[in-house]
Amino acid sequence: MSTYRNTTETDSKLLDVLRVTGAQTVSSLAEANSVTPTAIRQRLNRLMAEGLIERNVTPSQRGRPSHRYSLTEKARRQAGSNFADLAVALWQEIRAVKDPEVRKGLLSRVTQSLAANYRSQVHGANLTERMESVKQLFTDRGVPFSVDDSGGLPVLSAHDCPYPQLAEQDRGICAVERMLFADLLSEPVRLSQCRLDGHACCQFQTN
Repeated sequence: MSTYRNTTETDSKLLDVLRVTGAQTVSSLAEANSVTPTAIRQRLNRLMAEGLIERNVTPSQRGRPSHRYSLTEKARRQAGSNFADLAVALWQEIRAVKDPEVRKGLLSRVTQSLAANYRSQVHGANLTERMESVKQLFTDRGVPFSVDDSGGLPVLSAHDCPYPQLAEQDRGICAVERMLFADLLSEPVRLSQCRLDGHACCQFQTN
C-alpha cells in the first residue's frame, strides 16, 4: 500500500484504487472496496477536504450528470514520496553533466546500480514470470504495476510513476526506467505507451 500522510488505512486503500483505475463513480468505488455508497461518500468528502481527491462532473444524455472522483496531484506526489528525494538528487547531478557521452555513461552506471539492488528479487524461468517479479517488486514499494500476457508477448504496465515530478519535467527519466527493466528482465525493452502522452498507464514490451 502507498504512503499518504495523515490518512487511515481504509482511506489509503481507496486512494490506491483510484491510483490504479483512474476516475471512478461512488458506486464503482463502493463495489471495489466492499462497502456501502454512504461509507464511500463519507471517505470521499474527507479526502476532498484534505485536497487528495477531486470531483469532476460527467454530462449524461439522460437524467442528472454523474460525478467521478480522481486523485489530485498532491495525492500522486505523496504516493511517490518514497522515491522522490533520491530521484531528484540523482537527476540533478546527471543533468548537470555537459558532455553527452559522460552523461550517457553515468545513466548506464546508475541503472546498473539500481538493477544490482533489485536483481536478487527478480526470478522466473521465462519472461512472463520475470515480469511478475518486477510487478511485485514495485507494487511492494507503493507503485502499482500489472502484467498482461493475453496477447502473446507479455506487457508490463505501470499504473503510476515512481518519479512523477521528474517525469513531468524531463522524459529522460523514462529512459532510465526502460533500461532498468531491460536489465532486470534480461531482454531489450521499449516503452510502447506513456502516461505523459495521455495514456492510462505506461507500458513496457520486449522488442
